[in-house]
Amino acid sequence: MQNLDIDACIEAICNKGCQAVRREIQLLEQGQTLPELSHLSLKARQSVLEELKTIMSVYGNSCRV
Repeated sequence: MQNLDIDACIEAICNKGCQAVRREIQLLEQGQTLPELSHLSLKARQSVLEELKTIMSVYGNSCRV
C-alpha cells in the first residue's frame, strides 16, 4: 500500500513540471515536507526524494519545455 502512495506522490509532483520538481527537490533536501507527502513516513518521504532525483537526472541541468 505504501508503494502505491509513494508512486502517487511522485506522479503528483512530476505533473507540476520540471522547474517545480527541481524546487521541490530542494525543499525536501532542506528537510521541509511538501503537502503531497505530509501523510507519508520519513522513510517514505526520503524514498520520494531519491526517486525524484533519479527521474530528474535524465534531464541534466536543463528542462525541456
